[in-house]
Amino acid sequence: MSGDRLAPARHWNTWRSEYPAQIMHLPLGLTVTVTAYAAAAASFTDFPAVKGQLTYGPRDVTARDVSFSARHGGTGFDWRWDQPVEGALRGAWRATAFGEWGLRFWIMPVFEVEGREDIVWRFDPRNGVLAAEIDGCHVAVVGSQAPLMATFHKDRQALAAELAEFGYFYLGSRGTSGRMAVLRYNLDEMPAMHFAVGLGANGTEALQKAKAALAMAPAPALPSNGALDAIRDIVGWNSVHDFINDWPYMSLSRTWVAQKFGGFGLWLTDIFYHALGSSFLDTQMARENIRAVLATETPQGNLPCLITGRDQWIDRSQPPVCSLILWKIWKHTGADDLVELGYRKLLRAHDWWFTHRDGAPKGATGKGLMSWGTSAGIGDGLYKGTKLGAKNESSMDNSPIHDESRFDAASGCIDAFDVGLNALLVVDAEVLADWAKALGDQATASRLLERAEILRQRIAVHLWDGSREIFANRRWSGPFVRSIAPTSFYPLLADAADTAQQRGLLAALDSPRKFGGKWRLPSVTRDDPAYHDNVYWRGRIWPPLNYLTYQGLKRAGFDGIAAALAADTEEVFEASWARRQCPENFSAETGLGDDQPDTDLFYGWGVLMPIVAVNEFLDVTPWHGWEVTHKPGDWQVGPINAFGGKTVMAAKEGRLTLTLDDRQVFATDISGRFRHVDIGSHRLAFEPPPGGGKIYLKERVKRASYGASVITARQIGDEAVIDLPAVAAPQLCIVEVQP
Repeated sequence: MSGDRLAPARHWNTWRSEYPAQIMHLPLGLTVTVTAYAAAAASFTDFPAVKGQLTYGPRDVTARDVSFSARHGGTGFDWRWDQPVEGALRGAWRATAFGEWGLRFWIMPVFEVEGREDIVWRFDPRNGVLAAEIDGCHVAVVGSQAPLMATFHKDRQALAAELAEFGYFYLGSRGTSGRMAVLRYNLDEMPAMHFAVGLGANGTEALQKAKAALAMAPAPALPSNGALDAIRDIVGWNSVHDFINDWPYMSLSRTWVAQKFGGFGLWLTDIFYHALGSSFLDTQMARENIRAVLATETPQGNLPCLITGRDQWIDRSQPPVCSLILWKIWKHTGADDLVELGYRKLLRAHDWWFTHRDGAPKGATGKGLMSWGTSAGIGDGLYKGTKLGAKNESSMDNSPIHDESRFDAASGCIDAFDVGLNALLVVDAEVLADWAKALGDQATASRLLERAEILRQRIAVHLWDGSREIFANRRWSGPFVRSIAPTSFYPLLADAADTAQQRGLLAALDSPRKFGGKWRLPSVTRDDPAYHDNVYWRGRIWPPLNYLTYQGLKRAGFDGIAAALAADTEEVFEASWARRQCPENFSAETGLGDDQPDTDLFYGWGVLMPIVAVNEFLDVTPWHGWEVTHKPGDWQVGPINAFGGKTVMAAKEGRLTLTLDDRQVFATDISGRFRHVDIGSHRLAFEPPPGGGKIYLKERVKRASYGASVITARQIGDEAVIDLPAVAAPQLCIVEVQP
């Protein structure tokens, strides 16, 4: 398995998507599965993801610390996995609710190496130790209390069948050796319990490690009250191993992977969003997601819409956000190899749109703008060659913005120019041009920038509906599509809206009949008849729509309006996160995700909601560089990957301090957003808010400038203090410090 290529700290994890309570040592194939039996209901469970019996708690992304709450048959218990000693794993539970007498409710950790008939577990009833040897690695299991009995079975199905036939009073499987071991405890004798698994070169070492882990005091619980904590938990819980392709990645949802997708599933844009969330915390996990999705590139050049264990939608792609997201990941991680991995594939994918989705006939109003589609003669994926297949490409499968349009079989496109698609292609071209220029390919950079400018003009001229003062999709035949989605705000992200158009967009964003109101952004205007359907893209709030609209508002300079949307986005997310849900989408009436059955309640791209919240404090964009925002109150964001290392921003008593790899870079009493922040070993540059204030540095200042003026630092104690005057407009401040 590729587990051999993982850092040892990542060997143990909740790798198997369909069993989130199970932890696995990936290189050994050793699994420890939490199972339970409720006698009152005569019901066994190994807590599969599809049953929704777990509430996912705080966890580390690498599974050094994992917690969840479980319920079965009316009984509840909290569980924690941790790794207090190198080479050892500890499991612990505490009962929280009793649906029956604890004597009749059994918790049973199951130990096995699936598919290995040669592995034999041995239990010593004299000391309560369970042991095995796996390819030269010795395993020892010891508990704070001895199990009431150890039983041995062929597999978990055999254990379930035995309990179904005989119940818990049966002793026929009790023994001292076998291929799958079960240690049985009940909640009357063991309402709270912990055990440890030690690994070693020999049995003595393995047992010593297990006992050492068992003796360690529990570490403090992980924090779980901030947006970055939420990102950590979402990334951690949805990161699994794809046992078909043998690579780790962040799954769409544990409930989808095995049953719906046959072992793995890669929606194109989802995986890039997952990589973005991962990049805040772990560079390697971000890299693994990018590698997985880029490996799906087709000979035609597109990155496929969807690849699963059962189907391949290679005839279509998904919204072209990937270059922008990879650019952000690159900046967060400082990993140049990601650009080398992605640039040429993303350039091919960008050009693919203009050879496969320019379907409008000559003379069509807006010819040269792109449309969603599905390509003939490529693959045999479900819905290929249909309008539904073309709608899949937009991600917004059942959105009413597609209702009026028709599928043109000759071109393979929906007969409408999509404002969101074309705006994203502008941004895609800009980012790729930036990389091309950095690589010395000025010809490609110029070609892409020219394309971006032409598309910008076509969007502004042909997709602006002056009668409604908003951008809208437009049929090839000329009429504008009636329904409006938040994709109408994407021209802000593409810098394609003039001042008058911006005013119209902001009016729609604020209008309670359009996109304003308590819970936002609805995926269609509130006065659209489809809004009340409240099914998927017909009215509900979707994380990518909020995220890209927020980014567009910031690019256009509407920081206050962007901040308001970020606050609303965080409020929507928190309403569900308080229940430890990360929904795929949310009701625009209640803000909740569980009001109807179509929504997955722990979905990967839900991570975009807390990302928006973090971006209000720290973000990086191609147009403003690194942004650091000093907001009111006492708070901390970090550690987070930024500026090429581990960054922490902390505000206390009106002073913001930024540290990088435990080195204080600067502190300030200036409130607001700093842009174009650039941190070097002996140089600091930034564009502060224009109101003036103080900058504090620990190093001695060699020279400093603010705009065209030279400024002098004062030494006060161990700090150099720079006084910045109030100015009419933001200016760049450059500080050089003594080495």
